Amino acid sequence: MVNQLSDPRKEAGAKTILEVRHLTKTYGDLTVVKDINFAVPSGSTCAIVGPSGSGKTTLLGLCAGLDQPSEGNVFLDGTDIGALDENGRARERAENIGFVFQSFQLIPTLTALENVMVPMELRGKGGASTATKARELLERVGLGGRLAHYPSQLSGGEQQRTALARAFINQPKILFADEPTGNLDTETGRLVIDNLFALNASFGTTLVIVTHDSELAGRTGRVIRLKAGVIVPDT
Repeated sequence: MVNQLSDPRKEAGAKTILEVRHLTKTYGDLTVVKDINFAVPSGSTCAIVGPSGSGKTTLLGLCAGLDQPSEGNVFLDGTDIGALDENGRARERAENIGFVFQSFQLIPTLTALENVMVPMELRGKGGASTATKARELLERVGLGGRLAHYPSQLSGGEQQRTALARAFINQPKILFADEPTGNLDTETGRLVIDNLFALNASFGTTLVIVTHDSELAGRTGRVIRLKAGVIVPDT
């Protein structure tokens, strides 16, 4: 089901942060993912790969509590997020989950610094200390000189690095990234990947990435391959 390299953290008894059991999602007569089972140890890195239409993004949304399964369960740090109401799932996402999207999802009327602060402000934790932390994160991804710039004044790579800083500001237990290099050229994408893994190593966040980028997938500790909504073994 996964690549042939074993995960040393799992072998050492690392805590499971994400567990998916018999996960199925249907839309009418269409089954997008079917009977998916896997577990991800805390602090590990994992890529979900497969051809277009294989169910990768649907699976990521289910794991992150953005969508509800038709059957099965998703446990995040031991909590069955499908059993929570929408407010509970929103609270879980705000407190424990980070997101990076292909389309950056920055707020156009906010500066880079203000965009990075948004997740903490939504939790009622804005102010000087959050601004300082946001500034430090932007400096770490090479944007210390772009704090007051708006998204329209930033390149695609700079916008995605801003999104990375925003994703890590609340020190999430797990970060989900959906095609984080999909809108970037190869050189810019490589810089974003380097920033992503550097931040991940610093914070010890579990990283789950949906990607078509073989270089990005190759840097993770584990690869899960999907085809037509089911996990398939490596060939």
